[in-house]
Amino acid sequence: MHVLRRKDYEDGQFTLVFLGYGLESDTAVLEITHNWDNSTYQKGTAFGHIALAVSDIYETCKKLSDEEIIVTRKPAPMVFDKSEVIAFIEDPDGYKIELIERD
Repeated sequence: MHVLRRKDYEDGQFTLVFLGYGLESDTAVLEITHNWDNSTYQKGTAFGHIALAVSDIYETCKKLSDEEIIVTRKPAPMVFDKSEVIAFIEDPDGYKIELIERD
């Protein structure tokens, strides 16, 4: 995979890096987060969540909620980048899945 883009969030003290084999518009992309604090990642805690792009985050969350999927963070702008609208859902094992609205 290649780094497609990277963005540092000074106020939030984290970096987002997007990896993929092609353009974001054409293929799946993996988003990874690096937290700048001094905490260490241990096996079992190194994985925070995965993120998936959706075209209409509000409608997606409504449909998922109707299917009794737990929406742990309702759709809203990201705290450190108001141009990004995100939400979080929870899978049956309690893992978080981030939804990111993309055109």
